[in-house]
Amino acid sequence: MHDLGAMAAFAAIADTGSFGAAAERLGISKSAVSKQLARLEERLNARLLNRTTRQISLTEAGEIYYTHCARILAEADAAEEAVTSLGGAPRGRLRVNAPMSFGTMHLAPAVAAFACRYPEISVEIDLNDAVVDLVESGHDVAVRITQMQDSSLVVRRLCTARGVVVASPDYLQKNGTPKHPRDLKDHRCLVYTYSPHPGVWHFQTPEGPLSVPIDGPIRSNNGEVLREAAIAGVGILRDPTFISFQAIRLKKLVPILTDFETPGIGIHAVYPHRRHLSPKVRVFIDFLAGHFGDPPYWDRWL
Repeated sequence: MHDLGAMAAFAAIADTGSFGAAAERLGISKSAVSKQLARLEERLNARLLNRTTRQISLTEAGEIYYTHCARILAEADAAEEAVTSLGGAPRGRLRVNAPMSFGTMHLAPAVAAFACRYPEISVEIDLNDAVVDLVESGHDVAVRITQMQDSSLVVRRLCTARGVVVASPDYLQKNGTPKHPRDLKDHRCLVYTYSPHPGVWHFQTPEGPLSVPIDGPIRSNNGEVLREAAIAGVGILRDPTFISFQAIRLKKLVPILTDFETPGIGIHAVYPHRRHLSPKVRVFIDFLAGHFGDPPYWDRWL
């Protein structure tokens, strides 16, 4: 017989990196977690974790087993929620993955409002700019800002992330304002390293698409870091409006090259293919769509 309790204990240890945190997540004692893991390893005749005084890591067998555990536990949760939701409001634990800047600036207040509306759903948010495998990680839903290509996921578009080129008034006063994207070769630009092509900005001009090589003194995988550098006058930035909108509103940053469209990309909610969509996932996605709006609230004044 497969023991879902032992699986859950092992997955919680792997997720949190400690027996104590796993016990807190599951609402049981630390000794109970340890016993469940020992029973599981004995039944499998395999060691799943490497344990030292400083850290816990998965063995090769543990990594393989965790991949299957995450999927099994997610399906078990979905099965239970599909039945219990028939008698009342959606409930259970909802695991959400989202990119860092969008998560702190926009998803965080949305989740707080969601938690007030659905008190029987507990939300666990993992902010990470790297794309995670939702099935292997056990996440129920992710917010992704990209051109979606993975057909193994169900995708719902929430709204559009617009791009804007900005600079501080001080920078423009000292260095002049570029009138055409080609002028950027004479300017310092701030580089977002998670872009598919970090050293190139793309524009739509009357003559057609134009790709402009750029470089500058600061490169980062975080848009908020680059926004602060732009506000300080370090260089020119192409940024999503969901990051820079407040700085533009307060006139700390000035939009430039506004006659040349910069490509926007979709903000999507994605979740694994399942026969029945979990009620907690459905109400969460519906809530986000209504909360952000389309056009989203950060673009309505632009």
